[in-house]
Amino acid sequence: MKNKLLEIRLQKGYKLQKDFAEFLGLNQYQYNRYERNERQPTLEVILDICSEYKLNMDPREVFYLAD
Repeated sequence: MKNKLLEIRLQKGYKLQKDFAEFLGLNQYQYNRYERNERQPTLEVILDICSEYKLNMDPREVFYLAD
C-alpha cells in the first residue's frame, strides 16, 4: 500500500513534516515512516487521518494499492 501524504502535506501548505504530523495527531517519527512508505498505518490510524476533523478525505484518496 502506498500513500499521497507528501503531496497532500505540500498542497495544504505544510513545509515541515513536524507541523503536519502535529496537525494529524501523530509523532514526527511515525509520520515520517508513513510518508516515506516505510511503514503502513493501521486501519484505525488511516480512518483517523482521513476523518472530517483532519484531512476530510476518503481514505482511497490518500492510500492506494501499489502494483
